[in-house]
Amino acid sequence: MPTFPIDFLAAGLFGLALLHTFSTKQFERLANRFPRHAGLFHLLGEVEVVFGFWAIVLVLAMAFMSGGEQALAYAESRNYTEPLFVFVVMVVAGSKPVLDTVLWTINATAKLLPISTQLATAWLGLAAVPLLGSLITEPAAMTIAALMLAPQVFRKELPESVKYLALGVLFVNVSIGGTLTSYAAPPVLMVAATWQWDSAFMFTQFGWKAAIAVMLNASVAAFVLRKHLVKDASPDTATVLPSSRVPWQVAAVHLMLLVGVIVFAHHPVAFLGIFLLFLGFAQAYERHQNPLLIKEALLVAFFLAGLVVLGGLQRWWLQPIVSALEPLALFFGALGLTAVTDNAALTYLGAQISGISAESKYMLVAGAVAGGGLTVIANAPNPAGLALLKRGFADESAGAGGLLLGALGPTVVASAMLLLL
Repeated sequence: MPTFPIDFLAAGLFGLALLHTFSTKQFERLANRFPRHAGLFHLLGEVEVVFGFWAIVLVLAMAFMSGGEQALAYAESRNYTEPLFVFVVMVVAGSKPVLDTVLWTINATAKLLPISTQLATAWLGLAAVPLLGSLITEPAAMTIAALMLAPQVFRKELPESVKYLALGVLFVNVSIGGTLTSYAAPPVLMVAATWQWDSAFMFTQFGWKAAIAVMLNASVAAFVLRKHLVKDASPDTATVLPSSRVPWQVAAVHLMLLVGVIVFAHHPVAFLGIFLLFLGFAQAYERHQNPLLIKEALLVAFFLAGLVVLGGLQRWWLQPIVSALEPLALFFGALGLTAVTDNAALTYLGAQISGISAESKYMLVAGAVAGGGLTVIANAPNPAGLALLKRGFADESAGAGGLLLGALGPTVVASAMLLLL
């Protein structure tokens, strides 16, 4: 039973956070209307800020109602390992030496395939890179894939329907492509420690099924894109990925540091120490760096941390609902709900439920990751991908309806693989 009034307040603020996610454009309009406070309104218009903002409101309200010590004790009782890890790994994986290494490898592989380089690059960007997200994390995979695909697939002269299909495939594939391991996908991160799901479990139960769906989705998208890429691409617009100019020694150090962060994913003292070494090394060889993704990574981490704070008080209403659903109904419920909230939110809330069956655990996570491409807010990396790709669409913005239609087919394929195999 809920403890009035804190639990009711937390549920109400969680609901407001969900409404806020669909109102971010209104804050952008307020920024134009009130330029004096444009910075604040732009900040509130960032999707990743939503849960963190309302988590702060919750803690302040708790301090007012129950005292500062109790509010501080609750905030300190939460586990912030996952948000910290996502921040660190996104910055390291998004660094120029790592990106150049991956792009050079993709380019070399594309030249070996018995199809045009443009088509091979597009297929690898929609298939191989999302699956690579299981190693370098989904946010990093989304960044790399978007940088690869933007100049070739997301060009203004291509039909909008084709670009929405590619965007839907990319979002769905990144969402399910991170399930080959237990640390790369935010919705899996939220339950892995609580439910003791390691990478071996994830690969045998989710990963191989997701890999089949990813390749099927990418192949269909490449088939649709083939005429546009071959016929419409010109030397000026075709994607020709440059060879890495970063010395191999610098790239090797970055890759070793990335591996170290991943190995110590559940030990913040260790991976934060490695991150400090990374920052020092990046500063020492600044000439081989692009600006680090500090802002983008902080926003994603802020989102996840806010989710941890807000989600910690939602068990009282969630447990009766989820416990009453049969596993198959739970799958479709999660599939639909993830379109209106982040899939990590659903799985985190599910991890708060005691006594949930093994089958229900699988269905909850499967539905959450399968629906991760339906909307921009359905999966944490989606806003980062859209930010890099939206300039290729009409009016430099992608509509929610177009994305939903583009993602429906790939979502059906992902759902079928996760349910039937």
